Amino acid sequence: MRTTLKRGTAGHAAGNGHGGIPIPPLTGVTRYRTKRRGPLRLVGKFFLWLVLIVLVAAGALAGGAWLYINESVAEVRAHSQPLVDAQQDLAIAEADQPTVALVIGYDKRLGPESSLDSRSDTIMLMRADPQNDVISMMSFPRDLVVPIPGCAGQLPFTGRINEAYTYCGPRGTLKTVKDLTGIPINYIITVNFLGFIDIVDKLGGVYVDVDHRYFNDNSNGENYATIDLHSGYQHLTGREALDYARFRHTDSDLYRVVRQQNFVKAMKQQIAANWSVTRVPGIVNTITKNVEVGVGGGKTLDVSTLYKYANLAYGLPSGNFQQIQIENLSGYNELSASQTSIDDAVNNFMHPDTSAPEKAATAALGEKPGQQEDTGPRPAQVSVEVLNGNGVAGAADQAALALGDRGYPVTNGGNADKFNYFKTKIVYDPAVAGAEAAANHMADLFGDGQAEAVQPGQQLETMLQVIVGQTFHGDLTPGPADDTPTHEPPAVTRDSFAAGELRSVRKKAGFQLYTPTVREANSTLSTLEPVREYKVGDHNAVRLVYETGAAEYWGIQEMAWDEPPILDGASVQRRIKGRDYGLYFDGAKLHMIAFRENGNSYYVVNTLLNRMSNETMLAIAKGLKPLSGT
Repeated sequence: MRTTLKRGTAGHAAGNGHGGIPIPPLTGVTRYRTKRRGPLRLVGKFFLWLVLIVLVAAGALAGGAWLYINESVAEVRAHSQPLVDAQQDLAIAEADQPTVALVIGYDKRLGPESSLDSRSDTIMLMRADPQNDVISMMSFPRDLVVPIPGCAGQLPFTGRINEAYTYCGPRGTLKTVKDLTGIPINYIITVNFLGFIDIVDKLGGVYVDVDHRYFNDNSNGENYATIDLHSGYQHLTGREALDYARFRHTDSDLYRVVRQQNFVKAMKQQIAANWSVTRVPGIVNTITKNVEVGVGGGKTLDVSTLYKYANLAYGLPSGNFQQIQIENLSGYNELSASQTSIDDAVNNFMHPDTSAPEKAATAALGEKPGQQEDTGPRPAQVSVEVLNGNGVAGAADQAALALGDRGYPVTNGGNADKFNYFKTKIVYDPAVAGAEAAANHMADLFGDGQAEAVQPGQQLETMLQVIVGQTFHGDLTPGPADDTPTHEPPAVTRDSFAAGELRSVRKKAGFQLYTPTVREANSTLSTLEPVREYKVGDHNAVRLVYETGAAEYWGIQEMAWDEPPILDGASVQRRIKGRDYGLYFDGAKLHMIAFRENGNSYYVVNTLLNRMSNETMLAIAKGLKPLSGT
């Protein structure tokens, strides 16, 4: 299978430039260093979102406010020498085509005016596709260990990805990400952390769903960031939002990345629900002091381009704002990922499947999948036998692996009847429903593949038979992988404790509470804060918090508020047994399911990493019933 990992060694000086560690010529070195624990560490990772906030904010502007943005754009164009140098390695963006930006959030410390005084706490790719109205984001945990190509005065080495910025600046980070992913990058954006708290407060704070009780005051002599947050959907100030996102006392960088992504969703919801033009000057001033944007081809950032992406970001539905994770990471203080996991994330990033929520909802509810004439059934429903028809050793294996990566159940049938097939042939039985459409779609995957009905008298053992031709060179045409989960029974058990907890706060809550009749089978009510009665602004609210056997948290939120920002823009709507539900997906994973009744809102929210299955989430939500008794 093709990999995108490349390891370069040319163009580097003999010395390593720090610590006197000897480095053999033309070889990499794994470097392990003590973590910095300055008071401002981790702050920079958030500032990357400010770029998106500017775009979203700009989409809400008009008249004189937009002129103010116009005059401020020049201030964020690349002007520091490290970023000017990095621009040389950027690809030129093509008009009306998808573009990719690398966003680097860095922790700038006091001292000499040099970008190398700090590490990048955030490295993230953002892809905007104006043709398909979708923005995808892919984050790299700062502790991910990768090959780093080096720079002048620094030979290649292996280390945490954030060290690329420490030793080689933004250009080193850009090269590292390009080598790791193989993605052409059109923009590079560097963001300093200094204005984070200020900008959140200038936006009027932000409503965030906090999954459990977060507390640390270092009273036991530890050296972690202090935090004091209760569970539940609530309004956070800039300081509180920073505490929530930088937390790493009892979990790892994996959870921080997800909290960061949840935060940007909340910021978008906040802007859409409570935008005020009067806040523009303060926000823009903060942005322009802390952001630089490099453009491919050495061009300058122009207002029309900014405004185009602003409109795209501001109007996106929930399902078209996709967050891509690198799956199957291992480790804790240092993380590692196989190249296959990185390649899979890259494919999902470059080809986001905006139909994933609808397909996943259909599978979870046990509904009959729809079959569109142009694409036919989903890949998971199309069995395929692959035969070698070009005589190239391993050709059938390559094709089978590539199709398997797209979600097709594949078997390798060995050699075809001959080795002189020029184009790949996809054979189908016209008597099988959906087979012809599936064959036509697969022919497109092979580029010049040809769909052909099976010969009379022949019988296929699978829905399709692929005979690999001479024009196949190992790759399929780009396209989203089908990650739709197969239907499975919900993993739930009877809940006999929640009703009692809810009755203890019902009188003070003052609105109709709903109690779960089932809970996830391996979870119990949290011992730290099982139930919380409180106010969200002027609205009464109650939160139930459950802890799983894997020390993760999920919850049930109830509010005397029918239009909280978090419920804006459900991915999928379904009516089930007389109740209307909004389903909120992260790709094919159901993160939240909500309903409204009598001016109140209720939702079940998954763990940060969406560990509970879609069916389990649905079962819990459908099992909510009005609290009765005394």
